[in-house]
Amino acid sequence: MTGPSMTPTASQIAAHLDEVRTRIDKAARKGGRTGADVTLIAVSKTHPSEVIKLALAAGQRHFGENRVQEAEAKWAALKAKYPDVVLHLIGGLQTNKVGDALALFDVIHTVDRPKLAEAIARLGGELGVRPPCFIQVNTGEEAQKGGVMPLETDAFVTECRGLLDVAGLMCIPPVDDPPAPHFALLKKFARRNGLAGLSMGMSSDYETAAEMGATHVRVGSAIFGARG
Repeated sequence: MTGPSMTPTASQIAAHLDEVRTRIDKAARKGGRTGADVTLIAVSKTHPSEVIKLALAAGQRHFGENRVQEAEAKWAALKAKYPDVVLHLIGGLQTNKVGDALALFDVIHTVDRPKLAEAIARLGGELGVRPPCFIQVNTGEEAQKGGVMPLETDAFVTECRGLLDVAGLMCIPPVDDPPAPHFALLKKFARRNGLAGLSMGMSSDYETAAEMGATHVRVGSAIFGARG
């Protein structure tokens, strides 16, 4: 893996993508599926366009960014050149950035409060877009983290269904917790609400997530190396 000050090469990025995809497939098969059932989102936050282009050249088309402003600076031109790219917003979204987000992102993974859901629905209607949305669940009930609390999830899903195209649920387990119980909880909530999408798993735990039913995994450092 490359160090924090090293720019990865095209061959390194391609090799990392191949390894991650192979690991996803192996893990998914343990859970009775295949890698084709799991969308790999390459998390390109903090990485420059030059590095992203290496992943694009290797065939990667799903990417994730955390911040609207940073994504605009990189992806407006890249999406024009690569119209088949699917850009996922995986960071928290402020209501005053919703319009900008809808103009750039294809999928939103962090819907976590009524005001945000209402803004996405209203501005999406004005722009003529209705992106798939994941509801973020704060499975660890962490005060500093976004996401609806577990006990409020069912009611919020019902509320959002009247406003949005709800694709599924998303979570980010607490750093010091084993991820499997959090993934199991998210899967339980999704099944209970008839939702197919499960956005869960990052570089440290995407194999566990893939085995446990993730439909989307968000992998950054295992592909791009340490963040810049």
